[in-house]
Amino acid sequence: MTKPHAKLEAAHPSPVAGVDEVGRGCIAGPVCAAAVILPPSLLSSDIGIKDSKLLSAKKRSALAEVIWAEAEVGLALIDAPQIDEMNILRAALLAMARAVADLPKKPAHCLIDGNQLPDLPMPATAVVGGDRQSISIAAASIIAKTHRDALMQQLHVTYPAYGWDKNAGYGTKTHREALALVGPSPQHRRSFKPLRS
Repeated sequence: MTKPHAKLEAAHPSPVAGVDEVGRGCIAGPVCAAAVILPPSLLSSDIGIKDSKLLSAKKRSALAEVIWAEAEVGLALIDAPQIDEMNILRAALLAMARAVADLPKKPAHCLIDGNQLPDLPMPATAVVGGDRQSISIAAASIIAKTHRDALMQQLHVTYPAYGWDKNAGYGTKTHREALALVGPSPQHRRSFKPLRS
């Protein structure tokens, strides 16, 4: 498998932001999006930035620290009630637009993971499988994943029955069993299966 690189970034005017979201398939918790503008030092580095799903939690955390310290980062969350109100696709696109707006400086171009573009005030390119092609999108996936996982750890303290410290809000067997036993929390997405029924 090829590592993500900076070819897509080089094809567009600088600065380029990579944008990704996590939590779309969860049944609880927010959807989280991140936008990252990497400095030239990280664009050309080989410190192991790649799709967050291919990294251990320890490696993700270490890389997130470097990205926060050296890159421009924007973050946004859309919570469960808002997701139910607008549907998950619209919520994910809105989160991505807000993450770009949260960047300390305005990018000239955005690379968006997926096949749809959020409503942005600058040019953007949708990149299917972008977290495995673009190092900036991969960096955004790391920031979004580590931030959302930390948030779900915090929510687990308030709602320990569902095992969010382990499943991060995904509909695992133990999560669904807890749901059947104690019912949904305010953090659950009521429009998602199995909560709809």
